[in-house]
Amino acid sequence: MSVLTHLQSTINAVKIAEWERNSIDTSINTLSRKLGNYFNNLNSKFVFGSYDRRTILRRSKDPNSDVDYMVVFNDGANYQPQTLMTRLLTFANANYSRNEIKQSSPTIVIELSSIKFELVPAYESWGNYYIPAPASSYTNWISSNPTGMKTELNNKHNQNNYLIRDLIQLLKYWNVKNGKVYSSYEIERYVLDKWFYSCTNLKDYFYSAVEGLSTYGKSIYNTSKITRLKGIIAQAKIYEQKGMNYYAEIEIQKEI
Repeated sequence: MSVLTHLQSTINAVKIAEWERNSIDTSINTLSRKLGNYFNNLNSKFVFGSYDRRTILRRSKDPNSDVDYMVVFNDGANYQPQTLMTRLLTFANANYSRNEIKQSSPTIVIELSSIKFELVPAYESWGNYYIPAPASSYTNWISSNPTGMKTELNNKHNQNNYLIRDLIQLLKYWNVKNGKVYSSYEIERYVLDKWFYSCTNLKDYFYSAVEGLSTYGKSIYNTSKITRLKGIIAQAKIYEQKGMNYYAEIEIQKEI
C-alpha cells in the first residue's frame, strides 16, 4: 500500500456511485415533472452546482450534500425574492410530505431519502440569471452565472490528467471531517485558480493543493487544522524520501 493507493481508495468511497446517481437522477426527473405540472409560468428549470459539476460527496460522507435546482420564473423580475420562495414553498407542500420541507433563505429545501434538493428561485433577463442577493438579506436580486464554473472546471479537469474532480472531492472530504474549515465554493475556487506544476498523479495534486492552502481570515481554531494537515503532508513526504511508504500512508490516514 501507499499514499496514492489510499487516496484512490478514499475517492471511490466518497464519490457518488453510478447506482446512486441513477436514483438521484430519477428524483430530479420527478421534481422537474412536478414543477412543470404545477406552474405555467416557468421560463426554465435545471440542476446546477456541485452535483452538476460532479464534485459532490455522497450523503453518507457529507450529510449536507444537496442538489441545487434553479427554478426560473418568467415574471420573476416583477417581484421580490420572498414572493417566489413562497410560490416554491406552496408547490413543495402540495407535492411532498411536510416533514421533508423547510425554508432556508434563499432556498426551499426538500429532503428525500436519497438526496436533498435546494430549490433556488430566479428570473432571467437578456441572458442573465438573477437570484436572491445575500447582501440584502435575500430581499433583492443579484446577477448569477449558474453554469459558468462548470465550463471552467471541465477545462481545468481535462488539462490536468483528469484528476481535478477527484482532488476537489478529497479536499471536500477532509473539510467535512474537520467541521467545514472552508466553504465548498472556496475549495472549488481555490483549485480552479491554482497552477499545478509537475503533477502527474492524484497524490502529487493533493500534496500541492494542501501545501498551498491559505489560512487568511480563518480563526485560530481552523488555522490549527490547516497547519496540522500541512504538517502531516510534510511528514509523509519525509517517510517517502526514506522509502517508508507504509508509514507515509499511515500518516495520511490521520486526516483523510
